Amino acid sequence: MKILNFSLCIIMLSILTYSCTKNTSTTYPYSVRLTDAPGAYSAVNIDLKAVEITGSGGKTVMLNVDSGILNLLNYSNGLDTLIATATLDVATVEQIRLILGTNNTVVVDNVSYPLSTPSAEQSGLKLQVHQTLKAGVQNSILLDFDANKSIVSTGSGTYKLKPVIRTIEVSISGSIKGKIAPLGTLASITATSNTSYSSFVNANGEFLLMGLPAGTYSLTITPVSALINPIILNNVSVTVGSTTNVGTILF
Repeated sequence: MKILNFSLCIIMLSILTYSCTKNTSTTYPYSVRLTDAPGAYSAVNIDLKAVEITGSGGKTVMLNVDSGILNLLNYSNGLDTLIATATLDVATVEQIRLILGTNNTVVVDNVSYPLSTPSAEQSGLKLQVHQTLKAGVQNSILLDFDANKSIVSTGSGTYKLKPVIRTIEVSISGSIKGKIAPLGTLASITATSNTSYSSFVNANGEFLLMGLPAGTYSLTITPVSALINPIILNNVSVTVGSTTNVGTILF
């Protein structure tokens, strides 16, 4: 009987020890994905080198990255790509630092031009996040790289990359999508509530505005051609976790 009681005590002690160890080793799986708001270019290539996060207490972690050249225009209107992963031991992400190399280019009318990126080369692109993570589940952030706003023509065939990137927590936001016709009409799309969010139609005339807080928006479709008047759609409702489809808009 004494042997049985002793065995039971050993078993209970083992269970308690395992439980305590398990509770003190909380981890937060984390991934960073990249998407693009389309631009009026044939290609926008960025030279991705590294991704670093700053978490609770100022702790920095370098994520696992498959570095290389990415054409942003391959990941627009709902398409995205995984660029970094890690298993974190911090409960919040305060900042993401996107580090680019020097081999960045833009293709205009089938001609490739280098993109100078002095700020990215020196210290990386710092994006404020303030994201609270959940333990034991896959946490993610989507980086919306606005190609149209990020490229500045300085004349004489020279271009600068001044990245405009928005961080999106897909699980707490909604989207607006639609299409314009006739095919070949170029236009910018702006959704306005308390803040404005913009994008550009792709080659098929489609658009998708992601990362919108829930609310009611005014949607303005502005053709590039000054000969065509903008169209405004009022009272476009957005809810968390869903995409509002405004259908095909005819000019």
